[in-house]
Amino acid sequence: MVAVAITKKEKLFDASALFQAESVIGEEFTGNTHQRDTSIEQRHSQPPARRKLVVLLTTTGGYIEVVQRIVATFRQHYSLVDFIIPNYAYSAGTVLAMSGDSIHMDYYSRLGPIDPQVENQRGRQVPALGYLEKYNALIEKAKIPGAITMPEVQLLIQGFDQAELHQYEQARELSIALLKEWLVRYKFKNWKKTRTRKLKVTKQMKIDRAEAIARDLNDTKKWHVHGHGIAMEVLDKDVNLQIDDFGEKNESSALNTGIQRIVFRLHDKDRYEGSCPCGG
Repeated sequence: MVAVAITKKEKLFDASALFQAESVIGEEFTGNTHQRDTSIEQRHSQPPARRKLVVLLTTTGGYIEVVQRIVATFRQHYSLVDFIIPNYAYSAGTVLAMSGDSIHMDYYSRLGPIDPQVENQRGRQVPALGYLEKYNALIEKAKIPGAITMPEVQLLIQGFDQAELHQYEQARELSIALLKEWLVRYKFKNWKKTRTRKLKVTKQMKIDRAEAIARDLNDTKKWHVHGHGIAMEVLDKDVNLQIDDFGEKNESSALNTGIQRIVFRLHDKDRYEGSCPCGG
């Protein structure tokens, strides 16, 4: 069923199509993505020649460094990359989606806050921003006379490794930097006028918008939890990020109907059976 859906998607978009349904991006391939890169090259070399790639993406997140390699691989072989989010793409998956020229969602789809997974010294994956938020909250509490408890003092001394904290800060800043770079270069490249006032869009306006979106999606206090799903409507109105609605009836209805049929076909399966050369 998945293979049929992918074939239909390639015809619909006149593009190479990849299917990804996994828990963590880069979980099994951190530091070694050669097998994935080869798969991309093989697909790109298959006739007919296509300049566009469409990725059907479902993931809980993963490693930002692996996402960076994935995007570099995609762009090495394709000048246009679109993402379809049939269900969810959280954390690092959201960062990956932001590298696209277009993002297709409907009312059911969800992206998420950008809280990259980082491996700590004990080999556990932890959400970097959540870890930093807890540390900063304890530091602020310690500034108030008599507010912090002795167990919390012990947690500050023994529970937080300074090298790990620096690593988490670096992961946060990398995710923000990548989001800014990719939004400006790809998604905003055809943004010529503002939606309401029809003002000419400058490069600085694109940079400012990209930075605002990146900071907003990194705001753990706003989204509360790592796996918080952000709907298309919220992305549009609150985050100011325009999404292509594949459930909408408009001049793109034929395309949208085609996407819907593919997505519904995949939703009918309890387990995805495909693999994608773009994750872990």
